[in-house]
Amino acid sequence: MFGLLFFILFTPGVSEFICSSSDLEMSYTFCDSTAHAFMFNLTPCSTTNKPVWKAALTWIPRSDIHILKIVFNVWYDGAKAFLWKELLCSGADDEYSVCGTLKGETVDSTFDIKGSKITFPKGNYGIVLQGYSDDSENNMLICLNFTMIVK
Repeated sequence: MFGLLFFILFTPGVSEFICSSSDLEMSYTFCDSTAHAFMFNLTPCSTTNKPVWKAALTWIPRSDIHILKIVFNVWYDGAKAFLWKELLCSGADDEYSVCGTLKGETVDSTFDIKGSKITFPKGNYGIVLQGYSDDSENNMLICLNFTMIVK
């Protein structure tokens, strides 16, 4: 029952607020038109002192996760700034807890995002995070469009 209180079914196209502070604002929308059972949280809401962010993710995937390829695109003030692709789950000897999750099971994970390696100039960032259930990037599991404003 406790976990259900924090679990929200988000409506596609509606921006979901992550956080706001004197130096940072973050929100996201889903790229597709399907509602998702998803929650994402980030603390602290700041870019000062180059923090290690604590991220919390709760998600019920719409298909099994035997293979999971992540594609991460970042735009800064309208210009493409960064592209990262990584096969997180290959179906054998995977190290991440999300690997092997079956359709309808709840992924509940916390992890660190090390901001100390990144300097964020002031400006507007568009971040698209895509997750695929194959290495060829044909079968999308999830797509999130983050907006990050560094003040």
